[in-house]
Amino acid sequence: MVRTRALRLRRESWGFAIGSTLFAVGALPGYANAVDVQLDNTTYFVGSLFFTTAAFIQLALSGRRPPRHGAHRVERSDWYSAAIQFAGTLLFNVSTGVALVHSLTVEETDRWVWRPDMYGSIAFLVSSALAVVATTETDRLWDPRARNWISTWLNMAGSVAFGVSAVAAFVDPSTGDLRNAGVANLGTFVGALCFLVAALLTRPPRESAG
Repeated sequence: MVRTRALRLRRESWGFAIGSTLFAVGALPGYANAVDVQLDNTTYFVGSLFFTTAAFIQLALSGRRPPRHGAHRVERSDWYSAAIQFAGTLLFNVSTGVALVHSLTVEETDRWVWRPDMYGSIAFLVSSALAVVATTETDRLWDPRARNWISTWLNMAGSVAFGVSAVAAFVDPSTGDLRNAGVANLGTFVGALCFLVAALLTRPPRESAG
């Protein structure tokens, strides 16, 4: 049982790590020009699938159903954090998947790309806030020596960066251009790096599977 859980935790960590790496690559300056926009969007979409797979594993490890009434606040925070994060990854699946469709109108881009991206970013922020609550209950509000504490706050920083990116990625109806493409890419890149480091920090050592 312990070995199975450790294996799942490693798969969860690697899923978030690979997804974060693909998002970071997709946001690199010049990447879209080097490979063309379609492949750039595909990079984001594949990354979102790794995010969703990892988030599903995390939710399964937290329990398939919400904690019962009277459960400890840490247990409730952990489960709802995982559930909301999973919902956020599904929204990223929608936004990055629809972005692969050619010739979208501005209205279609707003409805099926930008809005799911924004809602997904909000879900990540809420999920990260709940994770902070759980970490504060189990450790302390300030405990930089604990890997769990560091990864929790890195995830919060990444969620904030993704939120900034989503706001900057709003499509101006009058021009069809992003509000601020540079900030959108920078926010995605910084957020992805935060998620990447957090995922690697929470990866259990292979020896723990024995």
